[in-house]
This record gives sequence, structure tokens and C-alpha cells, in this order.
Amino acid sequence: MNKWLKTLLFLAGSALLTRLIPFSSVFRNLDTMFHEFGHALATLLLSGNVLRIELYADHSGVTYSAVEAGWRPVLVSLSGYPLASLFALLLFYLYAKGRERWGLLLSSLVSLIMLVLYVRGGFGMLWLGGFIALNLALLYLWPKASRYYYLFLAFLTLEESVMGTLFLFSASLLSPSGAGDAANLAGLTLLPAFFWAALFVLFSLLCAKWSLGFFFRNEGMRGYRKNR
Repeated sequence: MNKWLKTLLFLAGSALLTRLIPFSSVFRNLDTMFHEFGHALATLLLSGNVLRIELYADHSGVTYSAVEAGWRPVLVSLSGYPLASLFALLLFYLYAKGRERWGLLLSSLVSLIMLVLYVRGGFGMLWLGGFIALNLALLYLWPKASRYYYLFLAFLTLEESVMGTLFLFSASLLSPSGAGDAANLAGLTLLPAFFWAALFVLFSLLCAKWSLGFFFRNEGMRGYRKNR
């Protein structure tokens, strides 16, 4: 089967199955957290100031930052979706290396940084605190379940990173001014919102293809070791 078709079918199946898991909606903010952290990280690397970050119960978020005018705001607006896709890819890479513990600790560290330094507002602070507590509880109190929990988070983050760009692309065609980061980039450049949204879609799919490659390679190696 064509690898791209396999990627799309697996993503569709994952999106369907994860929605059958109770309370899965709560964890969809993980992709939002990585997205907003991407904006914050880019701001800091460009010598800007992160004013605050807000996470909402509908899985949306916003980062308020200040950077010098010119090309810097373009890079800040560009950073959210790609970094969320790269975090999903990193989670699968760590899984392939048998380093799920590192992935959970890294996710917890990002959550802690955002909670202490940037996130304000009841829901965002509650979500981040609860996520950190659950990660640590599974790592140290129920380690046998942590691998399955890790895979759940990895697949959820992967599908959300792709679905988010697809929704953005749809918005860029139907209501360009409301297309979030793509609309910001359109305002900062001469290129339309749907161009930027399409780039985000392509990059997210490429990361999804690589992520699933790590997953299948790891599962194949596990099966090989069991059959020996």
C-alpha cells in the first residue's frame, strides 16, 4: 500500500478510536500546549517578550508576545503548527528508542515551564497542573501502564497536529480573516492565508508519515524479538 495512503488511513482510524476512549477530549489540549509553546519559544529566541499564554477548554489557545517589527513576527507566527508536529514526531522517535519515560518527563517539563512562567487563567493552570500530576503518578506509581498512556498521548497529539492544520486550511478558504496564524502571516506578507495553511498541512502530514514509520519499525522489531 502507498505510504501516504497508509498514513491517511491510519490517522483516520486513530482519530476514530481515540474518540471512543472516555475523557480523551481532556488530553487534546496537549497539542495546543505544544503549539503555544512553539510561539513562546520562537519569541524568546528572537529576543522578544512572552506576556502570557492562555489555554481554553475548547482546545484553543493564544500566546500574547512582543517582538521587534519586521521579519520576527513572521517567524513567531510560523512556529506554532510546525513545532506541534515536531513534538508529535519526537514522541514517536522516543517510543522507537524505548525512551517513553523521557517523553513523559519532557512533556511534564514543558507543562511546568508554561504553568510557572506564562499561563494565566483558571482552566489553563488547572489543566497543566493535572497533566503534570498524572504523568508523575503513572511514571512512579503505575509504571506498567505508562507505556500505553504514552502511546495514547502520542497518537492523540499526532492526529490533532494534522487535524488542526486541516481545519486551518478550511478556514483559510471559507473565512481567511479568521484563519488564526495563517491570517496573521497573510497580514505580514504578500502571500494569502490559504498558502500558509497549505504549508502547515503538508508539514504536518510529512511529520505524521515519519512518526508512523518510527511506530511500525518499533512494532516490527518487537515482533521479531518475540518470534526469535
